[in-house]
Amino acid sequence: MIHFADSVMLGLLLVAVVLFYLIKGEHSGLERIFSKRVLEKVRVKNQGLSTKVRNWLLIGSFVFGVIALARPWIDNGEIKVKSSFVNIVAGFDISQSMFANDIYPSRFALAKRKFNTFLQDFKNAKVALIGFSSRAFLIAPLTQDYNSLKFLTKNLGLEYLNLRGTSVLSALEAANNLFEDNKKKVLVLFTDGGDKKSYEKEIAYAKEHHISVFVYAIGTKKGGVIKTKNGVLKDQKGDIVVVKLNPAIKELALKSGGAYLEYSLKHNDIKALCDAIKSKFKAQQDQESIIKDKQELFYYPLGVAILLLFAGLFSFPRRSIS
Repeated sequence: MIHFADSVMLGLLLVAVVLFYLIKGEHSGLERIFSKRVLEKVRVKNQGLSTKVRNWLLIGSFVFGVIALARPWIDNGEIKVKSSFVNIVAGFDISQSMFANDIYPSRFALAKRKFNTFLQDFKNAKVALIGFSSRAFLIAPLTQDYNSLKFLTKNLGLEYLNLRGTSVLSALEAANNLFEDNKKKVLVLFTDGGDKKSYEKEIAYAKEHHISVFVYAIGTKKGGVIKTKNGVLKDQKGDIVVVKLNPAIKELALKSGGAYLEYSLKHNDIKALCDAIKSKFKAQQDQESIIKDKQELFYYPLGVAILLLFAGLFSFPRRSIS
């Protein structure tokens, strides 16, 4: 059975009906002036298509064009498709310390660049994106549309936000909500480690909810300062704030069953983190989706419409005088 994706377009066929009656009732004005015998002698002989035939061709072109716009299709049934993928939540540390100048142009800018490289190494993965500081923010839900993720990451700017503190626990909670009932949960953090000396609470939460944390640590042990509109960031005593890489977060990664990697300027250094995820979490064919097998037919009436249009417009007759 033939279906139409946009059946409303078929209403335009009423125009063709009106044109049909106009052409059918059309008579030449010369027939009202001259007799039939005189017309046979003075009329220009037409060895091509008559005007009426060309009009019929143009109306036919219009009819088939409308049918093509209505997009006819036939239903070939349903197809069951098994999807093979790994669910990953990537978390960007968006606290103020990520704008320290110990890495050019900033830790946050490097995190965005490394995330794009990270996506290139995963073909069969659904990736969600969150940002976290004192609390977590959803940037993109689980998706396989990597182009959208890259676009969002590229245009993610936090210059006008004043976000202090790094709550890794909020990132864990947000990731757990995104994973829902999945048994295997992968959280990849792009962070400088925050300022906590111990992550025991975060480790307990990760173990309880079966979240494996993979940390890509961005920062230097020497540290850097944070530039502001008024110079550099200072504490309440007026001293310049120097933020350093916090290696304490390494314990969270290792004890949750993940991995820890400190940044480098090599293009493919994050591949080691990707390989660690792939080796531990092989893609599982555990999601089955059903899609409709629809066969589009619009190109058939479209082809006929084009042929009739050319026949009606360009079949100019050759004429001679009797």
